[in-house]
Amino acid sequence: MRQLAILAVTTSLLASASTAVLAQAATPVASGTSQGQAELRIARAGSQPSARGPAEHFTGSVRVDPLFPATAPSRMSGGSVTFEPGARSAWHTHPVGQVLVVTAGVGWVQREGGPVEEMRPGDVVWIPPGLRHWHGAAATTGVTHIALQEQVDGQAVTWMEKVSDAQYRR
Repeated sequence: MRQLAILAVTTSLLASASTAVLAQAATPVASGTSQGQAELRIARAGSQPSARGPAEHFTGSVRVDPLFPATAPSRMSGGSVTFEPGARSAWHTHPVGQVLVVTAGVGWVQREGGPVEEMRPGDVVWIPPGLRHWHGAAATTGVTHIALQEQVDGQAVTWMEKVSDAQYRR
């Protein structure tokens, strides 16, 4: 039953993300729309530069590739995040939760007080609002995931202290 509830929430969030992508400012696909019609837009791959994950929020080598920003009325943003082996986020929370869709490699995710859990390509991880957690690569294998989260009052994440080596190593 819990898995069905998680699947329903995940499906809803991914549907919201799809709607948000279509609403983003990007290169128009078609012009000359009738008055009152929304314009279809495509955010072209590589149209936004990659960035290093900031050292104050990540341990190790992390690359963030923005996919789409939150643009009103949507609050959803998304990015592809690649962690090299051993790299990980600091402890953090999200005001409306987060969905991770693993696309490559092997990674780990942990909620505070819980076990370190493995995540693999095709896995969808739903992190509830306000849950203190971290995620990143396994010790010897990198991981890439798409991260989807919503903003509240312009904030999508609250960062905390870094995950220690002892916590990371389980």
